[in-house]
Amino acid sequence: MTGNIYKQNGYTLIPAFLMPEELSTLKTIAQAFHSLWTKHNQTHFKTRAVNSTNLTGTQFLNAKERLRLLQFISCDKMVNTVTSVFTRSPTFMNTQLFFNPVTKGQKNYWHKDCQYHLNIEEQKAALSGPEVIHFRLALEDEPGIEVIPKSHKCWDSSITLDTRLQRNGRLPSDDLPEGKIIPLNKGDLLIFSANITHRGLYGMKRFALDILYCEPTADLLKFIDFDCLPNASMMQYIDRPDIFQHLTTK
Repeated sequence: MTGNIYKQNGYTLIPAFLMPEELSTLKTIAQAFHSLWTKHNQTHFKTRAVNSTNLTGTQFLNAKERLRLLQFISCDKMVNTVTSVFTRSPTFMNTQLFFNPVTKGQKNYWHKDCQYHLNIEEQKAALSGPEVIHFRLALEDEPGIEVIPKSHKCWDSSITLDTRLQRNGRLPSDDLPEGKIIPLNKGDLLIFSANITHRGLYGMKRFALDILYCEPTADLLKFIDFDCLPNASMMQYIDRPDIFQHLTTK
C-alpha cells in the first residue's frame, strides 16, 4: 500500500512511525549534532541556513552516536519501509537535518533537488531515471512541506517552472495553485521523491531528520561521502548491512 501510494503521487505519509524511545534517541543525537554544527557554521546558520548534512560523518558526532544513528538507518523497520517504495534494491545515500531559519521573514522556495546540478533537458530526463527518495522523520510538530503531487513523473506546468526557476516575474516563494500542504506531527515519517516539486514550510519547532536512499547507479553513488558510512568494526553491529552493500568504506 505504501509503495503504491508513493508511486502514484510521489509522496506518502506514515503517521506515528517512530516509537517514543526511537524518537527520543534520534532527537538527542540530532540535537548533539546541531549544537556543534551551528558553532562551526555561525555565519551560514545566522544568515540563511535551513538545513545541514552529513550527520553520520566523523566531524561532529562521536563513534557511539554515529553507530546508533547508522543502526537506525539500517534497521529492519527502516529498510523494509525503504524497499517497499523502491523498484530496485536501494542503498543509503546521506542524512540531513532541517530547522527554521534564524532570519525572520526568510522566504522558502519551490524546487526539485535535481535543478541544482542538471539543466532543463537533464531534469526532464531525470523524471524517468534512477530514484533518490527522502525519508523525513519529524522530531517535533511542524508545518511540514508543500508538494506538487505527481510532479515526480510529470513535467512542471509553465507557472510552476517559472516559479522554481525565478522567471517571468515569479519568485520561488510564490504560492502555486496545485500545492498540497502536508503538516507533520513528531514521530511521523514523510516519504517523498527528490524529483517532486516541493518546498519546506517554516515555523513552529521545525526539526526533522531526513534520510536519503537511492538506486545504486554510478551517477548517484558519486555524491556519497564515504566519511558518512560505517567502518568495518561498526558493520558487525548493523542488522541490515545490505543497505550499504553497494558501498565501500575506508
